[in-house]
Amino acid sequence: MRKDISTPQSTKAILEKHGFTFKKSLGQNFLIDRNILNNIVNAADLTEDSGVIEIGPGIGALTEFIARASKKAVAFEIDQRLLPILKETLAPYPHVEVIHSDVLKADIHQVIREHFEEGQDLMVVANLPYYVTTPIIMKLLQDKLPIRGIVCMIQKEVADRLAASPGTKDYNSLSIAIQYYATAETMIKVPKTVFVPAPNVDSSVIKLTIRKEPAVNVKDEEFFFEVVRSSFAQRRKTLWNNLTSQLVSKEKKDELLSILEKLDIDPKRRGETLTIEEFGKLADSLLPLVK
Repeated sequence: MRKDISTPQSTKAILEKHGFTFKKSLGQNFLIDRNILNNIVNAADLTEDSGVIEIGPGIGALTEFIARASKKAVAFEIDQRLLPILKETLAPYPHVEVIHSDVLKADIHQVIREHFEEGQDLMVVANLPYYVTTPIIMKLLQDKLPIRGIVCMIQKEVADRLAASPGTKDYNSLSIAIQYYATAETMIKVPKTVFVPAPNVDSSVIKLTIRKEPAVNVKDEEFFFEVVRSSFAQRRKTLWNNLTSQLVSKEKKDELLSILEKLDIDPKRRGETLTIEEFGKLADSLLPLVK
């Protein structure tokens, strides 16, 4: 039986054989812990009929575990130098396809149409490069892909924000953006030592389960996010100060005050204390005032 790609010895041998050097600019940190890889894949609740999209497969450590648990997998790899390595390491898994592409520029809907069956159970499972975690997750959610959810390894600090509740120090506009589309749950915390090279930060595996409908029904999605961003523009400022400096003109302050009163939202509150439902009502009420 061949050794897993992910063992420290295998990883070292593969990298040496191909003379591979890590590119800091691509945030390359490869996983070398079987238990963690197993836990990531288990968190995705895959079946033998599932399809998986992976982002940044590296040398294929996580891809191998995905391949064993799914019917079909497609991995996006931006670094051309890894393509020959992946061809070799993933040779035993003909149902895995590697696409040389930047996922942020890719038409993922098109990829899904080409590689997966219609109505197939689909998950995104990835050890994401930390420098582009947020843009990738937001793209996956905003593209409204036909996926059940996302299980990914990300920086612990970012995971804490994604899953944060109102009134906590980690709760911010990103928490709301994510929780508008999905429910967020931290599955496991991961030490730096299970990576080669070790990153400077601890990591967490987070699971995002896509909602059938957004968390709140708003009249204008773009404006809803604009209100949220404005409310958090300066964290220490009150909702009133942020909204009047970012969104509502001086001439309309009285109208803003009456909207807040009607919604029973104290203008002295800070953005981080508002629930997603309160933001939804606030955005719908402010729409005619600002647009």
